[in-house]
Amino acid sequence: MRNKYIGIMSGTSLDGVDVALCEIDDEVCLLKASYYLEFDLDLKEEVLRVINGTTTIQEIGTVDCKLAYLFARAVNELLENSNYKKEEIRAIGSHGQTLWHEPHGKFPFSLQLGNPSVLAVETGIDVVADFRSKDVALGGQGAPFAPAFHNFLFSHLKNCAVLNIGGMANISILGDKLLGYDTGCGNVLMDLWIKEHQNVAYDKDGAWAKSGEVNQELLSNFLNDEYFLLKFPKSTGREYFNKKFLIKYLEAFDKICNKDVQATLLALTASSIANEIRQFNIKELLVCGGGVRNIFLMEQLREALPKIKVSSTEKYGISADNMEAMIFAWLAHNRLENEIVDLKTVTAAKKNIILGAIYASD
Repeated sequence: MRNKYIGIMSGTSLDGVDVALCEIDDEVCLLKASYYLEFDLDLKEEVLRVINGTTTIQEIGTVDCKLAYLFARAVNELLENSNYKKEEIRAIGSHGQTLWHEPHGKFPFSLQLGNPSVLAVETGIDVVADFRSKDVALGGQGAPFAPAFHNFLFSHLKNCAVLNIGGMANISILGDKLLGYDTGCGNVLMDLWIKEHQNVAYDKDGAWAKSGEVNQELLSNFLNDEYFLLKFPKSTGREYFNKKFLIKYLEAFDKICNKDVQATLLALTASSIANEIRQFNIKELLVCGGGVRNIFLMEQLREALPKIKVSSTEKYGISADNMEAMIFAWLAHNRLENEIVDLKTVTAAKKNIILGAIYASD
């Protein structure tokens, strides 16, 4: 019997909340309805201030609740705009908004906000959240989770990898041994740069980047950053790829035209992804996430990987825009069915485990 679940994802780009309503059993995950709610700009600025600057416990607690209300609004509006009732939904799977991701060090942790108790009360639906903590406690990276779901969907394909390009980019290498990790920055640095210099949220179709020229010296410096030289497993976020990262590399140059910086940042995303894909015997690369809509970025990926078929996951009927939210609907199903998620080869956790904590709505 298939049950209905809702998955929620708001990624590092902080552009909006994706909500996916899915019917799921042990063999399929079918997208039945979806909804996108743009991020409140004031809340986005609050989140970025907490991530990038000095903050207080009060500010963190406030943002935690505000995010939960935003997630609840997205869920409730999805239900209002579809033919489904909250009573039909077995659970919500909520990733939460990552505030800080630090799986290394003496006290490793990964912190996501979006108070699941508030979300459960405001929607009247049980919530499964806090997916990363147990994996980190077992010595894992706590990310990415996408490879387990990608394997669930596409394991029948031979020599295949799945690439998600959100704020960060992550790959899943499907095969006898499942592998996956964050290749590095996806859209985050490009979005940051165009927001600062063009006052728009993102570079539509990669047009501004295409108008510039790649600064090869800057690109080489970027690619020699310690993160890109790390061996997998590895994961990252805004705590690493941010304005400080950009300044560190740009300050060595007298002046680079703004559009050339944008071109170089797009080349960085494409090159860092391609460098990782070339390590494996891949014949087909399926792409999802916001980056799949960046026409110039997709062109650069195809140019960098001429022997590999590069296409959207929509080739196989899986929404490129809703993939990430679907993951957390599926993870909620696994949690309520007490299913172990096979991720230790991805995150380097000591063992495969049941992920997520349950927050009842009543």
